[in-house]
Amino acid sequence: MDKIRVVIMGAAGRDFHNFNVYFRDNDQYNVVAFTATQIPNIEGRRYPPELAGELYPEGIPIYAESDLPEIIAQQHIEQVTFAYSDVPHEYVMHKVALVNACGADFRLLGTQTTMLKSEKPVVAITAVRTGAGKSQTTRAVCDELQQMGKKVVVIRHPMPYGNLVEQRVQRFAEYADLDKHDCTIEEREEYEPHLDREVVVYAGIDYEAILRAAEQEADVIVWDGGNNDFPFYTPDLWITVADPHRPGHEVTYYPGETNLRAADVVVINKIDTADYMGVRKVYQSLAAVNPGAVVIEAASPLFVDNPANIRGKRVLVVEDGPTLTHGEMAYGAGFVAAQRFGAAEIIDPRPYVAESIKQTYEKYPTTGRVLPAMGYGQEQMRDLEESINNTPCDLVVVGTPIDLTRMLNIKHPMDRVRYELQVIGRPTLTEVLKRFL
Repeated sequence: MDKIRVVIMGAAGRDFHNFNVYFRDNDQYNVVAFTATQIPNIEGRRYPPELAGELYPEGIPIYAESDLPEIIAQQHIEQVTFAYSDVPHEYVMHKVALVNACGADFRLLGTQTTMLKSEKPVVAITAVRTGAGKSQTTRAVCDELQQMGKKVVVIRHPMPYGNLVEQRVQRFAEYADLDKHDCTIEEREEYEPHLDREVVVYAGIDYEAILRAAEQEADVIVWDGGNNDFPFYTPDLWITVADPHRPGHEVTYYPGETNLRAADVVVINKIDTADYMGVRKVYQSLAAVNPGAVVIEAASPLFVDNPANIRGKRVLVVEDGPTLTHGEMAYGAGFVAAQRFGAAEIIDPRPYVAESIKQTYEKYPTTGRVLPAMGYGQEQMRDLEESINNTPCDLVVVGTPIDLTRMLNIKHPMDRVRYELQVIGRPTLTEVLKRFL
């Protein structure tokens, strides 16, 4: 039989994993190309032959997703597999219509096909949307497990923006490792808080090789999910974070609804700042699709280095990039802190930003009068630095989980905002994790 000719639609993460675990050594398929979207400058590369396996001695080209109709026609594509996350259900169906209109089949690979089994217990942290509070929930789970005497190793969802061969298996145990692997701002935002807790982090491209390396030093593996993707590993305990600031999104976004339906535990976060009806809506969704899940209510309180510095100042707020872009939020923790601690004015940075940051606002128009900490590579980090320094302000309020001065030369005074998970009432994370162990 002729091999089925396939294109994998992705964003340099789930797409590579699906290829590795399902297509790479499968002689029924010929993966002709990947397409890429969401992340700047990840198309135009090639998935290298060192990672692609014996069936692909020349590797696999990666094109822009906008080229998909031409690729289907010119390469006689029979099947298109969708493999990225945090998009509305309607968006996925528009892609289905496009692919079907071009003559190809459309496919979504599920959990059974793509999850790997670990020899060690796995706690998976996922979310219904980017920016729901997944990262602070992961940190809280790691803290609890460490207090129980467990050696915790975090495996983080991929962010392979650099040299793919060199990123096959990455291990981060100290800050020097971040420089060694030339990490972007987005990568540092996820890795640094774990390193501060002396938790080893693995990431990369080949998640079976990553898993086997992590198993050698872990009592418990914690899967730290990205966007609202579902885990790459079979969880023994699956925790999903829901966000009542975006009620209804938990059942209208892909694959966040998968996470909600499959969860053993659902953390409803931000209940201290969300509208009551938003919290109620999340409970209604959960009752409809996963009534057996354990529910934990939580808040994400802010911790500001010097809150008195904010009062009366004209401030520029810099927020976590993916929360504003993929997560479609207009603001984050930095904006809330600026308002709470009496900023005289929150400066709109848009008139002062460099070109690549301007393009981010154009692509994600729901972003409010805050600056997304975009840093997918050196050029964009330079643009972010320029944008911050060009904005006339008395103080920069930084709502990202890292110290930006490690990568950027910022001329304005700064104040950092941090946030951690605070469980309210019972059951607690401690109780859930003790039962799990």
